[in-house]
Amino acid sequence: MRVLVPIDGSKCSFRALEFATEFTSRFEGSLHVMHITDYDGEAKQDLLDRAKTMLAEAGIEDDPEIIPITQMASPRYANRVGSLILEVAAERDYDHVIMGHHGTGRLGQAIMGSAAKTVAGADEMPVTIIP
Repeated sequence: MRVLVPIDGSKCSFRALEFATEFTSRFEGSLHVMHITDYDGEAKQDLLDRAKTMLAEAGIEDDPEIIPITQMASPRYANRVGSLILEVAAERDYDHVIMGHHGTGRLGQAIMGSAAKTVAGADEMPVTIIP
């Protein structure tokens, strides 16, 4: 089983990564971490270093992957991210997506949507959403 875990630096994305390490260990799967961003900086590197540490502590050897996104200013940014996660998962033949959802509330979802909602609503593969 090939599992994809998109992380964005939020607490719930790291809870999803922690859950995914246990999940893949239990089912003898492979775990791949993806971070989507349109800028390079210290915060991105800190996030990736934290993910690498979590993977190493769980005995998983994987380098988190960076996928650049242009057009961050798009009003439907979260939907764009969700679509990109689905695209990568399909192209690379992942069997399962595990991701966090930090509950932006109704106003936040009305304005920006939800990447997790987009991925879960696609019905293309099993998805586990971690709050």
